[in-house]
Amino acid sequence: MYPGVHAATAPDRPAVIMSATGERLTFGELEENSRRLADRLRARGLRRGDVVALLSGNDPRMFEVYWACQRSGLYVSAVNKHLKPDELAYILSDSGARALIVGPGMIDAVGDARSGVEYAVAMDLPSSDSGEWLDYASEVALGSPEPVADQPRGGDMLYSSGTTGRPKGIRPPLPDRDIKEPGDAMVALFGPALALDSDTVFLSPAPLYHAAPLRLCGAVQALGGTVVVMDRFDAEAALAAVETYQVTHGQWVPTMFVRMLKLPAEIRAKYDMSSMTHAVHAAAPCPAEVKRQMFDWWGPILHEYYSSTEVSGTTWVTPQDWETHQGSVGKPILGILRICAEDGTELPPGEIGTIYFERDERPFEYHNDPAKTKAAEHPSHPNWTTVGDIGFVDEDGFLYLTDRKAFMIISGGVNIYPQEIEDVLVLHPAVSDVAVIGVPDEEMGEKVLAIVQPAEGVTPSAPLADELTAFARSHLAGYKIPRRIEFTNALPRTPTGKLVKGPLRNLYT
Repeated sequence: MYPGVHAATAPDRPAVIMSATGERLTFGELEENSRRLADRLRARGLRRGDVVALLSGNDPRMFEVYWACQRSGLYVSAVNKHLKPDELAYILSDSGARALIVGPGMIDAVGDARSGVEYAVAMDLPSSDSGEWLDYASEVALGSPEPVADQPRGGDMLYSSGTTGRPKGIRPPLPDRDIKEPGDAMVALFGPALALDSDTVFLSPAPLYHAAPLRLCGAVQALGGTVVVMDRFDAEAALAAVETYQVTHGQWVPTMFVRMLKLPAEIRAKYDMSSMTHAVHAAAPCPAEVKRQMFDWWGPILHEYYSSTEVSGTTWVTPQDWETHQGSVGKPILGILRICAEDGTELPPGEIGTIYFERDERPFEYHNDPAKTKAAEHPSHPNWTTVGDIGFVDEDGFLYLTDRKAFMIISGGVNIYPQEIEDVLVLHPAVSDVAVIGVPDEEMGEKVLAIVQPAEGVTPSAPLADELTAFARSHLAGYKIPRRIEFTNALPRTPTGKLVKGPLRNLYT
C-alpha cells in the first residue's frame, strides 16, 4: 500500500501532524505534492536508481520528498542535518546525488557542498538568493498532479554514522515492482507486529533522517495512519503529545525511557497515557530493569526489535515473551539467526559469538566499498551477513545482545562487555548517562573506565565516584568493576540513542 490509496478515500485525514505547532499535512496534500515533485524530478532527468539527498530538520515536507522518490524508482538519502559542509560534500559526491533538497534554515549549512549537484531546492528560499537554489514551493507548483502509468518503487540509501572513518552508504537493491503493488518489507514486518492500520496515531520523537523513524513513519502512512512528529525529544513534551493527540503507538529508544522515568513523579502522573496500545523500541540495548520500570508504568505494551540500517535481519520480542525471556531482543522475523565464532564456526545455544543473519540473497552493499561489503559476509556463506554485533541465543531460540565487537574490553585475557556495566550504573539516581570503555593498562592489557554524566543538580566528586564503584560492586563480578570513573557534562550520543565511543576513546586513551 501507499498514501495514494488513502488519499482517494480519506483525503482530509492527517498524514503528518507536528506535535509542537499542530501543523498538518493531509493525505490528499501528501499524495498531490509527492506526485508534483516526482514530475519535477523526472523533468530534471532523474531516472530509476538515481539519488535524491534530503537535508532537513523534522518537517512535514520531508514525507513529500520521501514519497516522491518512492514512486519514482529513486533512492532518497536523508542526511544528518548536523554535518559540516565538507562532510556533506563527501556524502553528495560518494552517493552521486543528482538532486539536493534542503529544509528550513539549512542553506548556510550546505556552503559549497552543493557545487556538484544538478538540481538544488530549498524549502525556505530567501528573496535575496543569487539563483543557485530553486524554491521548493514553486517547483512543486510547476509539477503535474496527474499520476503516471509507470511508478517504479524506490528505496532509501542511508549513511552510517561514521564513528570509525568516513560514513558508508548502505544501498539495498531496489524492488522490482510498482508503487501500487504490495510487497513493502517494512509494512509486511511492522504492520502485523504492531497492529498498524488507518486508526493508528504514531508518535515519532526522533530525527527523521535516521533509518528507523523514516522507515516506520513511511509504513504507518502506507497503512493510512497518522504520524505525529516532534521537533526534538523532550521527556515531558513527549508525554504531553501522547495525551494531546491520543497517540496509540510510539517509537522510542532506551535513553528516552531513562529520561522519562527520571521525571518527578508528579510530572509523570500528570499526563494520560491510556490511549497508547503499542510502544516499540530499538536502536540500543535496553537495561532489563529500565524496561521493567516501563512495564510497571505503561503496562505490558512494550515491543522490542533488533535490526540495523542494513536490515541484514530482524528479531522481535513481544511483551509477553519478554516476561519469560527478560533481556532478550526476541526471535527472528526476518532471516535465519546464526551465532558464529571468530573462524566462522556456528556456535550452540548459550555461547557468545558474532551475530549473522542468513537470507536468500545478500540484502545490501556498502556503496563504493566492496572491501567493507565483503567483510560483512560470513567467511563461508556470502548470504550470511553481520553488522559486528555479538550475542548468544538461549535454548528457546531467543537472541540476547552482548555488545558491539568493537566495544568489547579484554582485560587479563577475559572478555568484558561494557553494555552490562552501563546497564547497572545508569540505574543509580545520581547518573544521567554513562559510557564504559577500555583504556590501556600495562599489566592487564586493558582496564575498565566509566565516564559518567551526572544527573541534574548532582556535583561530581571523589565520594560520588566511590559511591558508584560500590554500587557497581553490589551488582557485578569484581573483574567488571570500573577501575576508574571520570565525569563529563555530556556524552556523545546520536539522536537515536547510540553511544558514539570513538571520541571518548580518543579523549581518554
